[in-house]
Amino acid sequence: MDLKRSDLLQGTLDLLILKTIEHRPLHGYAMAQRILETSREVLAVQQGSLYPALHRLERKGFIQAEWREAESKRMAKFYSLTPSGRTQLAEEMDQWQRYARAIQWVLQAEGAAS
Repeated sequence: MDLKRSDLLQGTLDLLILKTIEHRPLHGYAMAQRILETSREVLAVQQGSLYPALHRLERKGFIQAEWREAESKRMAKFYSLTPSGRTQLAEEMDQWQRYARAIQWVLQAEGAAS
């Protein structure tokens, strides 16, 4: 496997975004807060990473954006999955689960820790 750290992080962020908006559209700030909450405050997504990822996913056709009024009564861009985004989410979840299992096998292997 030839995977650079930046590729892994970018792919992970894309997966987190797609999963976070799987059931309902969210604006960027709400998305970052939801990721923080559901990760039990382990994963804090910074705006400098979130918005480029949202634009990239939108360019790829995995998400779509729509201006709507947020809870704060201000206009915000809400992001939702497209049909191809749902397909991409399923593929990325399968791939992530394969990676996670492989890492777990290595961590549990005898002689792995010295």
